[in-house]
Amino acid sequence: MTPQPTAPTAHDAVAPADPWPAPVADGPLDALVDVPGSKSLTNRYLVLAALADGPGRLRGALASRDTVLMARALEQLGARVEQDGTDWSVTPAPVGDRSGARPDDGQPLEVDCGLAGTVMRFLPPVAALTGRPVRFDGDPEARVRPMGPVLRALRALGARVDDEDRGTLPFTVTGSAAVVGGQVDVDASGSSQFVSGLLLAGALLPRGLTVRHTGRTLPSLPHIQMTVAVLREAGVVVDDTRPGIWQVHPGPVAARDVRVEPDLSNAAPFLCAALAVGGTVRVPGWPTTTTQPGAMLPDLLTAMGGSVSLDGDVLTVRGTGEVRGIDVDLHAAGEIAPTIAALATLADSPTRLRGIAHVRNHETDRLTALATEIVRLGGQAEQTADGLVITPRPLHGATVRTYHDHRMATAAALIGLRVPGVEVVDVATTRKTLPDFVGMWSGMLGRSGMPGRA
Repeated sequence: MTPQPTAPTAHDAVAPADPWPAPVADGPLDALVDVPGSKSLTNRYLVLAALADGPGRLRGALASRDTVLMARALEQLGARVEQDGTDWSVTPAPVGDRSGARPDDGQPLEVDCGLAGTVMRFLPPVAALTGRPVRFDGDPEARVRPMGPVLRALRALGARVDDEDRGTLPFTVTGSAAVVGGQVDVDASGSSQFVSGLLLAGALLPRGLTVRHTGRTLPSLPHIQMTVAVLREAGVVVDDTRPGIWQVHPGPVAARDVRVEPDLSNAAPFLCAALAVGGTVRVPGWPTTTTQPGAMLPDLLTAMGGSVSLDGDVLTVRGTGEVRGIDVDLHAAGEIAPTIAALATLADSPTRLRGIAHVRNHETDRLTALATEIVRLGGQAEQTADGLVITPRPLHGATVRTYHDHRMATAAALIGLRVPGVEVVDVATTRKTLPDFVGMWSGMLGRSGMPGRA
């Protein structure tokens, strides 16, 4: 049985609730915040479990909109996912037979991607391992997210792809016996997920798969390193010794019982809160080594004026309410850029965020969205070719749009800790990766029963 979603698995058909009034902190914080499991790791582990040579289990899995969409999509492809709290059991899908021998009623399988980049980019290569046509679609906002590089790669590998030459959702992927692997070139300048999706399916191709990145830039390299790491943990041989080239050897994917790390990027707004208003925020379960991009946070928060320590597995951040501006390249960790941008609006000097042109292709054009909403709050934010320059100005309350982007919602909440009158449109979009963001935010502030819902 598929896990029960904590948020809709299709875009809300009704208007969002009234804007959520972001709470202002009463004083310095003293909070312990348990952050749920990593969405990036949960969805990678789910894909590999569905391709494995036996049943597997994920412990500490994140139950959010994106992960539920992934679980339901994998069930469409033949896997079975069962939930027991945060423990998810996965029975693999019978993929690998591209002869069309599986039962076929003549209709394509339907995959709802929602607004989840991992679903729309990871699962088309898995679909090419089946003998059935698989149609992918998602939220209206998802239909503008680029898919061309992975679709061209699948065509080059022998799959049939029908996208009416859009390079976006919706599209249909049909595998065949001709999909045997080999070498493929991909321009992953727009998203590292193009590479990760191909690598995750590569071991089940008879010839394995060699992916060569052809673009001038490669964003979010830690996410590709994460993919390589989880493949190796599952016994897959991956050669990544040559820059921009990854070779996955053919072979079985081992069934595993794995524990999912906390989502370090989701910890960012809570840890940044200690700097914004002063006090201490602690996050347990912080790994000593990790491939998550959020591992940059301790160094970033130290540079911005915080005091950071790791005692056992508890990361502690202390702040005074004074924030320093920084000049930093976030090319490897674009997903935390909205949070750092929000903190920068409260700093005592300008901040320049570099290397994040690729976040224009995330849930929304994050550079434009951030600049627009910071200005709406009275701040100054200017877009550059690859980032933002934020110059602190006196801020005032306003109704902040989120553009169906969970990171925009949490960024606005962070600013609201210091600025009265910040109201967040569609705070429920945080369900994408944080099913109970409002409750967690309230708990950090030592409050309960606050208005608003997520």
